Amino acid sequence: MKNSVVYRNLFKRLVLALWILPVSCLVFSCATLDPQKVDVELPVTDPFQKITQFYSVLDDMGLMTEIYDIEELRVQSMDIDDKTGTAGSTQGEIPQRITEMVKSTLNSIGGLVTYIPYDPYFIQSQNQTGYAINNITRPEVILSGGITEFDRGLETRGGNTDLAGQKKIAMIPEFIQGSNVGMQYGGNAKAGLARITLDFNLLDFNKMIGIPKMNTTNSMEVGKALKGKELAVSVFGLSFGRKGTIKKVQGRHEAVRLLVELSMIQIVGRHKALPYWRLLGDDALEDRIVIRKLDRFYHRLTGSDRIQFAQEYLYLHGYDLIANGEMDSTTVSALQQFSSDTGVVASEIDLDTFKRLYLTIPITEETKARRDTIKSYYAMIRQQEAEQLALQQQQIQQQQEALSGGGSVETVNQEQVPVLSNVTPAVTQVEEVSVVPRKKPSLGRILAEEEW
Repeated sequence: MKNSVVYRNLFKRLVLALWILPVSCLVFSCATLDPQKVDVELPVTDPFQKITQFYSVLDDMGLMTEIYDIEELRVQSMDIDDKTGTAGSTQGEIPQRITEMVKSTLNSIGGLVTYIPYDPYFIQSQNQTGYAINNITRPEVILSGGITEFDRGLETRGGNTDLAGQKKIAMIPEFIQGSNVGMQYGGNAKAGLARITLDFNLLDFNKMIGIPKMNTTNSMEVGKALKGKELAVSVFGLSFGRKGTIKKVQGRHEAVRLLVELSMIQIVGRHKALPYWRLLGDDALEDRIVIRKLDRFYHRLTGSDRIQFAQEYLYLHGYDLIANGEMDSTTVSALQQFSSDTGVVASEIDLDTFKRLYLTIPITEETKARRDTIKSYYAMIRQQEAEQLALQQQQIQQQQEALSGGGSVETVNQEQVPVLSNVTPAVTQVEEVSVVPRKKPSLGRILAEEEW
């Protein structure tokens, strides 16, 4: 008798404890269970600048064009859009037009890269309103391209997890429905992979033909995943639990923007023979097109020109010397110091040394200042030569006029003719830069088809 009373009290306490948990959950969540009180909170964020992984690389690319002193690259872009036709069928999963992305990317490079828009309607409208546009800059190259591949469902993986168990309580009387206590756990996951590919080509503006080897093809894989979990508990016929799912999709539009930025860095660097891969990280591969152009440029130079270019590169590396085209003691000392820093001994300007000097020029503001010093000095030398040539032509003209008029020819006083070698340049450290003017290197010029 006493045992039955004890069991009955234990049973009541157990039932009370088991009822407290679901009733508490119901009380605290009654507000969310009311259909008329349903609500959802949206996150509020402030506007922010779009920063991609190539944000600083684009800026460094512009600095590189100035340090290597390329000829200004004037680029005009055609309409760049989705060539696959899936932008509409997938309800905008990928962008239909990416022309604005290309414009922003080219303008972000800066330096000696100039973007020229193609907008004939705007020019015609301005002419009709009386605001005529004069001195329009002509482009050098035309950029064409677009999204050429969008392969969905390249790989799809899924999985499910189920765990369930129940236990019958023997001490529960039979008149109580549901004498089992159970638990169930489940989970599912699914992931898919897609690939986006962009192609770009450079066209010669004057000839309207493709420039050989000046194209890029870059791909990027993007994924999406879905995952869910479910937990349920049943006690004496009552069940309660929780369930949640989450879905994440890697931004297709952001992936396209990254591909555009990478392609613009690559095609500008390839066209102007710049070692752009140095800006992309240690795992980036050398561009064989750039290396091949550098090899051919080296073999077109004379021995003196090779030395003079190498002396200029050494100056950009931080060595103070005179770029006179001669292997003097200062040049040999600077070359030996450079060789010791790189671990490769070199005593002459062979192809490997020339390439190491060119490909490893530091991309810093200090190097940019040294390039400005070189450019300023060359400009001053050219101006002095032009002034001397003009003076000589004036003297010849005076002699011809004197002869035609029957007068006597005056002897030119040599002291009146300026001597370039005695002129002191007004540029800091100018004595360390070449006094031999030269034309800008043609390393980044457009190669004819038969030259490849």
